[in-house]
Amino acid sequence: MSQAVATRPLKELVTWPAEGYTRVPFNVFSDPEVYAWEQDLIFRGPAWSFLGLDCEISAAGDYITTMVGDTPVIVVRRADGGINALVNRCVHKGSIICFEPKGKRDRRHNFVCPYHNWIYDFDGNLTSIAFEKGIQGKGGMPGDFDKSRHKLTRLRVETIRGLVFGTFSEATAPLQEYLGPEMVEHIERTLYGKLRILGRYSQLMHNNWKLYVENSRDNYHPSLLHAFFTTFKLNRLSAEGGTRQDARNWHHITFTKRFTDQGDQAYDSGMIRAMKEDYGLQDPTLIDQWIEYPDNITNSIESIMPGFVLHQILNSLGTRQVITRGPEKCELVWTLLGFEEDSEEKTRIRVKHGNLVGPGGLVSMEDGEIGHFVQRGIKGDLDGMAIIEMGGRDVGSMPTRATETSVRGFWKAYREMMNV
Repeated sequence: MSQAVATRPLKELVTWPAEGYTRVPFNVFSDPEVYAWEQDLIFRGPAWSFLGLDCEISAAGDYITTMVGDTPVIVVRRADGGINALVNRCVHKGSIICFEPKGKRDRRHNFVCPYHNWIYDFDGNLTSIAFEKGIQGKGGMPGDFDKSRHKLTRLRVETIRGLVFGTFSEATAPLQEYLGPEMVEHIERTLYGKLRILGRYSQLMHNNWKLYVENSRDNYHPSLLHAFFTTFKLNRLSAEGGTRQDARNWHHITFTKRFTDQGDQAYDSGMIRAMKEDYGLQDPTLIDQWIEYPDNITNSIESIMPGFVLHQILNSLGTRQVITRGPEKCELVWTLLGFEEDSEEKTRIRVKHGNLVGPGGLVSMEDGEIGHFVQRGIKGDLDGMAIIEMGGRDVGSMPTRATETSVRGFWKAYREMMNV
């Protein structure tokens, strides 16, 4: 069981409505025992979780620290060029070993626990214990203590286009099989060059982690919640676009093609928050872009179960990692990307488009608050349930974004992993 404590069987905690994926019981967003089960069955279960970027650990001994659910993890480059992911918890007393977000270790020092100087190599093996033989023949570890039997838990690691994923489960299918061909193709399409980090920031969100994942899969809220999108016709439902899912409906892609807007009475009438045609930007270059991909897609969101997002907003490319912080909070880590091959002008445009995304982004800032609105709204009615019927009651790809099929897909995956 995880650090959070569940005292009751999951079946006693969650009774799923008879309507299936079109209804979601509110208590799954705040019950601490449900949260504890999620740590074991999802984050420590048969899922691939995003760990970071391989360009962050380019040389042997380079490491970053991250989280998989509530579990702290070290991601380190081995001397042979491979990547290990180790639980960042000393086997002695359970202390965090690496407390910095990134750093470098050499083969001589490796990972040293700050509490009692137990030392581990890059494979997680316990190699040394301070005063193991005692002092002047007194004290020390028992003579039969076997260091080889005590090592850091090691995750399976696989990469795709510079993205590093890890899983605790030996039963998890290989990464590309887990993703499915549609998701793999889109990752390879989006991250076509050698990655370069342009910026990073994080935000604490006052809502359950699943509310943000739902938000990332909600295809029809952008032109309703984000006025900037509709005002400047960057993303309207009346433009060409659609929704794709993998064969299991666990993961999703939503996409839009800018400059294909045919106009729609809902937007033109002023019923939706979109400003008048004569409203403009003092600096119009904020939304200037080049058409980067042959498919002419200018906005796409790819969401991978349980908590990873790859975005393309005009020419802003980036990853989003959802980190659980308890039943009613989560952290969202944004990393903005470019390519080593980019010209100076392309990099300048990507950086400028970075103003659109992130905690204060012109088309992202509302997402940081809307989850809290939901968390506050459901607090007094945990026997209630959400209704998810836009676009029908099924899951699967659709040639429209006026649908919640991807949200239903998330709950399909959730129920399968949680067995509820």
